[in-house]
Amino acid sequence: MDAVAARLRAAGLREGERCGLVARQGAGFVAGALGILAAGACLVPIPDDATDEANDELARRARLHFVARETDGFAPRAGPAPGPVDGAGDERFRALRPAYLRFTSGTTAERKGVILGHDAILARLAAANRGLAIGPGDRVLWLLPMAHHFVVSILLYLRYGAAILLPGSHLARPVLELASRAGATVLYASPHHYLLLGKDASELRLERVRLAISTAEGLRAEIAARFAERFGRPLAQALGIIEVGLPVLNLARAAAKPECLGQPLPDYEVWLRGEDGKPVAESSPERTGEVCIRGPGLFDAYLDPWILARELTEPDGFRTGDQGWFDADGDLHLAGRRRNRINLAGMKFFSEEVEAVLDAMPGVRRSRVAAREHPHLGEIPVAELEPSDPAAPPTRAELVAWCRRRLPSFKIPREFRIVAALPTTATGKLARAERAL
Repeated sequence: MDAVAARLRAAGLREGERCGLVARQGAGFVAGALGILAAGACLVPIPDDATDEANDELARRARLHFVARETDGFAPRAGPAPGPVDGAGDERFRALRPAYLRFTSGTTAERKGVILGHDAILARLAAANRGLAIGPGDRVLWLLPMAHHFVVSILLYLRYGAAILLPGSHLARPVLELASRAGATVLYASPHHYLLLGKDASELRLERVRLAISTAEGLRAEIAARFAERFGRPLAQALGIIEVGLPVLNLARAAAKPECLGQPLPDYEVWLRGEDGKPVAESSPERTGEVCIRGPGLFDAYLDPWILARELTEPDGFRTGDQGWFDADGDLHLAGRRRNRINLAGMKFFSEEVEAVLDAMPGVRRSRVAAREHPHLGEIPVAELEPSDPAAPPTRAELVAWCRRRLPSFKIPREFRIVAALPTTATGKLARAERAL
């Protein structure tokens, strides 16, 4: 870290400037990222598997002053002529004490550049750890890409003295062997990783694991059930938002209700905003509201176009764009994204509801449901399907029959299209920026 910081300073990097980082998943990424922060610069992680065109576009949008690559020994190279990001010669940008800039995944809209200052990061780490309780005795098995998950994870573990275990492969057997050999106490991974672990047929166990956190995408009940049966541990789903941090975690009822997000952590207020801007009283699956969050460590600004967070978070807090509801225990559930809401003749539902049914069907690997305008009904649902076996995709009759047993008739897609592959974001999430035709 010190060597990287010294190299950056010697190359002319000044405090408050933006420095991209290209590094492989592993200890080198951590050393490079901490070196950039130690030099007083703003860290901009760049996926090492992105195309040259994608990297160039990110560097342009972030207006990078330098780029440090692990393959070059982190010797920084000057970026394109950056120019200010704030319309004020970067004066307002530097005033934020910027530490981290990352672009959102772009699942439902154009990717936004989210800026976090040092103070915001420290506040959200403290708030998150009041729920996670990470300490020097913990060994965290890490499986997510660091270029997309770093603040309320890698930085948190290091700040509170934990060790980070980095497997050389994401296949179940080497992951479990490392967890067993090194005494992992915390797992932090996506549902995809837990699905692989749940399928493992060895005798390896997770004897010392006290907390297994699922994040990055929604957790399906069958994945949680398979993992719990295999290892005798529930999966705790977490709501992680780059603009907010880790405000909600399912600690109390992970075993009984694995698909819910749980309750807000002590430092956060989570409320549901109705269409009229007022709180939704007595919410339910049929009566949802937009999830809004107030609390410490909210982001400081958006980049491109530049806008300060306080101009967006007053008076409602951060409006997530997700529709949700609270059950009788006070646990938060997500119904779907507001952008993914379908209104068929006044009957409103979410693409995610239909996708969950289709994804559970044998022969379907993944689905994407969207609205199509209809001259009489307003909108109708249409589905795109990625089959498990391209040579033998499910038929329309099979799909309709499957849906009829599990969905009310108005939620059944009016059209099913088989596609070779559905588009995904850099983090593996389903891309929704383009609606189905």
